[in-house]
Amino acid sequence: MVIVSGIFSNAALAEKTDHWSIIHAGTLMADARKKATSAQSIIVKNGKIYDIRAGYISSSDLPNVKNANIIDLKDQFVMAGMIDSHTHVTGQMAPHSREQAVTTTNSEYALIGSVYARRILNAGFTTIRNVGGPREAVFALRNSIRKGQILGPRIVAGGLTISPLGGHGDNNGFRPDVFGKPHSGICNGADDCRRAVRDQIKYGADMIKYVATGGVLSKIATGTGQQFTDAEQAAIVQSAHAMGRKVAAHAHGKGGIDAALRAGVDSIEHGSFLDKGSIKLFKKTGAYLVPTLLAGATVVDIATNKPGFFMPEVAAKAKAVGPIMAHALYAAYKAGVKIAFGTDSGVSVHGINGQELVLMVKAGMRAKDVLISATVSAADLLDRTATIGTLEKGKSADIIAASGNPLKDISTLLHPTFVMVRGRVAVE
Repeated sequence: MVIVSGIFSNAALAEKTDHWSIIHAGTLMADARKKATSAQSIIVKNGKIYDIRAGYISSSDLPNVKNANIIDLKDQFVMAGMIDSHTHVTGQMAPHSREQAVTTTNSEYALIGSVYARRILNAGFTTIRNVGGPREAVFALRNSIRKGQILGPRIVAGGLTISPLGGHGDNNGFRPDVFGKPHSGICNGADDCRRAVRDQIKYGADMIKYVATGGVLSKIATGTGQQFTDAEQAAIVQSAHAMGRKVAAHAHGKGGIDAALRAGVDSIEHGSFLDKGSIKLFKKTGAYLVPTLLAGATVVDIATNKPGFFMPEVAAKAKAVGPIMAHALYAAYKAGVKIAFGTDSGVSVHGINGQELVLMVKAGMRAKDVLISATVSAADLLDRTATIGTLEKGKSADIIAASGNPLKDISTLLHPTFVMVRGRVAVE
């Protein structure tokens, strides 16, 4: 008792040390919706933005601060850390991906995910939304990053993807004794789908992702049309919203896109075959489109140039869906649909997430609007506008820099020169 008491007494006397950094930004775009400014100082205290001041200040300009860490980015373009709204951080598509489903443990997935998460962070993405994967591994990774145990992007984590039996998201094609029992995200009928949603939330899901349609990478020839019924989709969305969770719907075919929008989803992932009617529903509901052009480009390249990589039914879907995704984005963008940045990283290689920026500009978006989609809009979709998306007093110090001006050449963001997340420097 005497020893323990002494330990606690010493701990109580220990003074908390504040950690200060001052970033000298040559060009600062604090909010992608507004004009950039020159010669600014971003003051960071304990992982948050304490203030932003004109000119280049030093420690002596701050009361009771003696040794702030000065970060010289006077010749750099500085902006808020980017947000990828569609990732699968615990895996990466490869010829052996199918085998991993029956050989990789959740512990291994978490360790693998920590490596991929760091690659994404180094690419300038300080927040990601993980929309499906082994939930125990994803939640452990999210929590470890949140506690500061490992360095990585903030993770807004979905649990298991909610999927219909035999549809996109189910483990199709295995022997019954290997995968005979569906995982807890598989459901049939409205009541069962409510159960599936609640199960994900019970174990820690920050959001819900479900598949409204078939998908390209399903190991089964069931197309890309609507798979869940309207009633099932309504039950999924209503159950999630009732428990304070936003909902993302994977949707390629028009029927599934429209059904998901009628059900009240917060975002449509991919949206490949949307049309004018779909766009009207987007505008009516205020849902976001998360375009994932990089995934489309990736699967088309593999299906075309790597024979045997995909099963025949997958290759056929890749060639049908991939080429039209940019056209869908442009149609939605021109009509005023809200766009949030997302790559489907894991289909593409983790760490090249910035290539989506280039593809979005090539599809017809203005660079400024692409940057808004990757900061302000994505933060809104993730319900995190109070902490991320812009650089403001009180928000998280999630800050990146590039050697050039991305408003003029967005490819300069492919290789960030500086990355800070929650006040910790990852790249310099």
